[in-house]
Amino acid sequence: MNPPMVNPLDPRPKVLLTHRVHAQVIQRLQANCEVDHNDSGRILTADEVRRRAREATAIMAFMTDRIDRGFLAECPRLRIVAGAFKGYDNIDVSACTQHGVWVTCVRELLTVPTAELAIGLLLSLTRNIVAGDRLMRNEHFAGWRPVLYGTGLTGKCLGIYGMGAVGRAIVERMAGFEMPTVYYDPRPFTTEFERALSVRRVNLNELFAESDYLVIAAPLTAQNLHAFDDAAFARMKTGIFMVNIGRGSVVDEQAVARALESGKLAGYAADVYEMEDLSRATRPSQVEPRPLVDAARTVLTPHLGSAVDSIREQIALEAADEILAALRGEVPPGAVNRLVTSPPRLPFQKSPGP
Repeated sequence: MNPPMVNPLDPRPKVLLTHRVHAQVIQRLQANCEVDHNDSGRILTADEVRRRAREATAIMAFMTDRIDRGFLAECPRLRIVAGAFKGYDNIDVSACTQHGVWVTCVRELLTVPTAELAIGLLLSLTRNIVAGDRLMRNEHFAGWRPVLYGTGLTGKCLGIYGMGAVGRAIVERMAGFEMPTVYYDPRPFTTEFERALSVRRVNLNELFAESDYLVIAAPLTAQNLHAFDDAAFARMKTGIFMVNIGRGSVVDEQAVARALESGKLAGYAADVYEMEDLSRATRPSQVEPRPLVDAARTVLTPHLGSAVDSIREQIALEAADEILAALRGEVPPGAVNRLVTSPPRLPFQKSPGP
């Protein structure tokens, strides 16, 4: 399906930015577009986004935005949804394709910040960093006393669930800790790949049986929704530590709470939560409360994986460039879908040369 035509009487396509962005991003778009930007510092409600998107030619979307068939039906002029995110499960890509709307994401910019956070969470969890900070602030400290013993990393088996870009970045950065590493991923990798990273591919049962520490670095798909449920925890080592920086709904948070209560899980750290996954109509409305109150064995952060200011600016600038490419009639470089296009030339697009 061809993309919607732009009204030739409107020389400046309208772009909606649903979240606050750096001034440079707005300036880049304003040269050729009318920009409706959310500078309130708060998350717009779904109704507010829909209302402001009705005349939009392009949307720069963020993780809290849900774009589905109903949304698209109200936005007949829309030509591109440029995601300022890595995973795009909050966007109905099939519906966008059918409506002639490009969908793009930024695949690489978030890889390193997310991997760094995963390692920070693992260290915080296993070396009692948060608990130690709390002890120093809330109790009188009269000198060294061994009250918060951790487990350390060296020599322990690290398991990675999902060997995409983030999983690989974690393994590369963990090399200095001298941890034997196994991974599970449905995609096969070459022997050369595994040798270069010093990793070994295993099945799920082996991953659960061998891992002392397990990091979830997988996107949310229909196949791995609640992959970590009661049955999965029952197959793991007792005393395993788990970190989730992939997607919240890859785990069943109620099963996590039960595993903590039983001692199956020695600790759990997360930067992502089920309530964030807008593609799930039945997602919970809040984070499971039991891990929230188990401060001794959990480290929970508010989606810090992407919270690096310079990276956020780069992400939004890249999304802006995706928008401008699509509005010039080009295939945006970060497209995750493919359209059959015969795009019109927009007012700011250069005419073809002779």
